[in-house]
Amino acid sequence: MDASALLLLRQLRELNRHPVEGISAGLIDESNPYAWNVILVGPSDTFYEGGFFKARLDFPREYPIKPPKMKFVSEIWHPNIEKNGDVCISILHEPGVDQFGYEKASERWSPVQSVESILLSVLSMLSDPNCDSAANIDASVMWRDDRPAFKKKVSECVRKTLEDM
Repeated sequence: MDASALLLLRQLRELNRHPVEGISAGLIDESNPYAWNVILVGPSDTFYEGGFFKARLDFPREYPIKPPKMKFVSEIWHPNIEKNGDVCISILHEPGVDQFGYEKASERWSPVQSVESILLSVLSMLSDPNCDSAANIDASVMWRDDRPAFKKKVSECVRKTLEDM
């Protein structure tokens, strides 16, 4: 087994040994440490509260040099999550300078990050969307201009996660 696979298994073991509130993770297939299922519990005092949002983390063989990709499997409405579920957050962007100038290099992926830090960042993002760097423009506009409609749309997503349990 190569070093990246061993690192991922160690990080998974740590997450399970010392659980983080709102996060559950496991391998999709025991023979593949590069593909994980994740459940994020919607943070309290947010529109996502009470939801159990399923996501997938896919790690490259070059992990931790390169970041994983994260995609929500559950329907979720958020300015920083594309309509297809792809998560757009600085910590998951390749290291280096942002060609569009939205992010500092220090905000982007670094090999010192861990799966735990990624998932905590995504939970934080649910609490505090970054509309300056929106992946879902419709959600961003709704967040900014029509908060009651945004809340209603997110509530429908939360309800669906409960039905899918």
